[in-house]
Amino acid sequence: MIVERDGADVPVVIIGAGPVGVTAAVLLARRGIRTLVLERHQDIYSLPRAVAADDEVRRILQAAGVGEEFTAIARPANGLRLLDARHRVMAEFRRTRHGRHGYPQTSMFDQPELERLLHDALTQHPECELRSGVEVTGIGPGTAGPVRVTYRDDDGEHKLWAEAVLGCDGANSLTREAIGAVWEDLRFEERWTVIDVRTTADVRCWEGVDQVCDPHRPATFMRVGEDRYRWEFRLRDGQEPVRELIAPWLPTSYDGNFEVVRETQYTFRARLADRWRSGRVFLLGDAAHLTPPFIGQGLCAGLRDAHNLTWKLARVFQEGADERLLETYESERKPHARHVIRLAVAMGWAMTGGQDSAAAIRRRALAAACRIPGLTTAAGRDLSPPLTPGPLVRRRLRKGLAGTHCPQPWITADGRRSRLDEVLGASFTILTSTDPSPSLNALAHGLGIRAIPVTGLGDDGTLAAWLRAGRAEAVLLRPDRVVMDVVPTGGRDFTGSPDWASLLHTARSPLPPRRTVDDNLLRSVTR
Repeated sequence: MIVERDGADVPVVIIGAGPVGVTAAVLLARRGIRTLVLERHQDIYSLPRAVAADDEVRRILQAAGVGEEFTAIARPANGLRLLDARHRVMAEFRRTRHGRHGYPQTSMFDQPELERLLHDALTQHPECELRSGVEVTGIGPGTAGPVRVTYRDDDGEHKLWAEAVLGCDGANSLTREAIGAVWEDLRFEERWTVIDVRTTADVRCWEGVDQVCDPHRPATFMRVGEDRYRWEFRLRDGQEPVRELIAPWLPTSYDGNFEVVRETQYTFRARLADRWRSGRVFLLGDAAHLTPPFIGQGLCAGLRDAHNLTWKLARVFQEGADERLLETYESERKPHARHVIRLAVAMGWAMTGGQDSAAAIRRRALAAACRIPGLTTAAGRDLSPPLTPGPLVRRRLRKGLAGTHCPQPWITADGRRSRLDEVLGASFTILTSTDPSPSLNALAHGLGIRAIPVTGLGDDGTLAAWLRAGRAEAVLLRPDRVVMDVVPTGGRDFTGSPDWASLLHTARSPLPPRRTVDDNLLRSVTR
């Protein structure tokens, strides 16, 4: 018998303590939201899986409070090369060491090390509780009111209620099944073997990722750490031993130390859940989308999910924002994930060339296209496109700033050097090219934030140049640093009646908002 309840035992239950689930828990905790994380494994999975992060994800880890710790375990990468079957370079897609988010555009890392950082951060927040070694057995109802979650541990069956449930439980997600979501097949499925090796050999590499575009033996190679390397090969009949597979990268007749850390087989798939939400139950990470790994965006997409959803949940829970705010999670993240998956599939086809009679023609066309001046430079830019127009992105110009991320330069004042987000905190922010108008100050006051001229931030010119290039007098930044609205050059205010205004109003008496701006630091750089 199910007992009806008016309240919940915990605000948020997170199913799955992988990187996505733990990052979501820490981001919520930093906003004062209590979470309970349920994980079926007793400990962190010790073998490597994800190995790449982009600069936007580095910024998300900074928001979770582990930015500097991650820097200590990360290795910047040069970017991506396409090689032919004889390992000759067809194209290079360079990635800069100083991306717009303030970090290298590509960083290599060991996933167990990242998970340990995140779990350590989790233990530092009393708002978070992790229960390991439990099996979630049921979720529902999820349309209105508290969500019931049942789970089993050594002591038997347990039942609790939550205001929201975040399904971060992977490709075989129980949460996805509970909300009735099904996969949309984006038409890519291949069997690959993944080999992680530790060796001190002088492995031939360029400190980036190599994609071997050979339909008979497509492969991916990258250096992950000081003595750590990864190879991926598409499976075929009569698979060769590991040493024979990776021989082209090793010194001739090398017989020194060589440890296979992991050798496993994966089916790379491209899939997207047809729905990501039912009421207060949400899908994140591999529960919502699966991508081939060829552009290194699998884990990145999941951390973007967590960053997008958590500030919206906090706004609804703490400040009484309209429930419709939560609808923007799927409408913003799903097209974005689809775009990234399609890029990964396109790269997969570029590598394999396909198996039909037109494969050789496509490979020649790819090689010719890579010789077009400026093409590889353009292709090496951010993989993450602007968010499409919607309730939280007011797009006036076809190529304006709305929907893009604000850059994150270093800010220096009074001898103190900080990243922009550390100064602004985790709230909304209005940045202006000049002193803010009275109407902008009034809007800022209504949102409980400040309107700040970039000239008063000790900016090195990055923000001012960004505003000029975007033809903007001022921008309204969301907590995830996406540009929500723009005052165009010559304008005076965020004109009209933006959709976002109705979503952010207080629908009920809110809890006292947690201050997220570093007031002392902000005063020091704006006085």
